[in-house]
Amino acid sequence: MEKTLNFSVLLSASPEEIYRAWMSSEEHGLFTGSKAKIDNKIGGEFTAWDGYIEGVTVELHPYSKIIQSWRTSDFPENSPDSRVEVLLTPEGGKTLLTLIHSSIPEGQEEEYKQGWLDYYFEPMKKYFISKKR
Repeated sequence: MEKTLNFSVLLSASPEEIYRAWMSSEEHGLFTGSKAKIDNKIGGEFTAWDGYIEGVTVELHPYSKIIQSWRTSDFPENSPDSRVEVLLTPEGGKTLLTLIHSSIPEGQEEEYKQGWLDYYFEPMKKYFISKKR
């Protein structure tokens, strides 16, 4: 049975700054610490973490929502892509980023939950704080 993760992080940046960074090859690579290549339009393909993650941008609502098909090289070969929704909500001069990751292959949800925390949310907190200095 496929699983869904849903969690949030408060970041010291505007929704526009986070949206632009997520959809930028250069900045995505800077905040994760690993190479990313992003074609920043609907239907555009992307890779992150040196090709470990790949997908296609399905929907864009500037500065508020990004929806992407998403998979890693750890997905079973016959498994469909999962779906990642990034929701950006302004909150007192910061932004609440809510991430909904659905259709995760069975047995992989804990791995991806920890991955989002360790390789995205924690580095993003540090990245956006350092940009304010």
